[in-house]
Amino acid sequence: MFDVLTTTFGALADPTRLAIVGRLSRGDATMGELAEPHRITPPAMTKHVGVLVDAGLVSRRRVGRTVVCTLRPEALSEMERWLDDLTAYWNSTVDRLEELLRGDHDGD
Repeated sequence: MFDVLTTTFGALADPTRLAIVGRLSRGDATMGELAEPHRITPPAMTKHVGVLVDAGLVSRRRVGRTVVCTLRPEALSEMERWLDDLTAYWNSTVDRLEELLRGDHDGD
């Protein structure tokens, strides 16, 4: 699990790649559409998208001479599970702290 999380978080750690995933969450986009707001060269965009593809977050396909990118939301499921577990842990820790501060404990 941690290999997947490391790869996913590593890919999303770059602001440009995070913005690409944010854009693709609204629908498919061409490489040109993805590059335009960042003012980066086509080779730089290809590299960023390649990192996202390698992480399993994005897929790309050719439509004629155009490359279209698609977000693979199922790739985020491992991260979502990890965050859910972490949230549950912290919620139970805070609940237990509240009990202790109120004195609602059985002496344990």
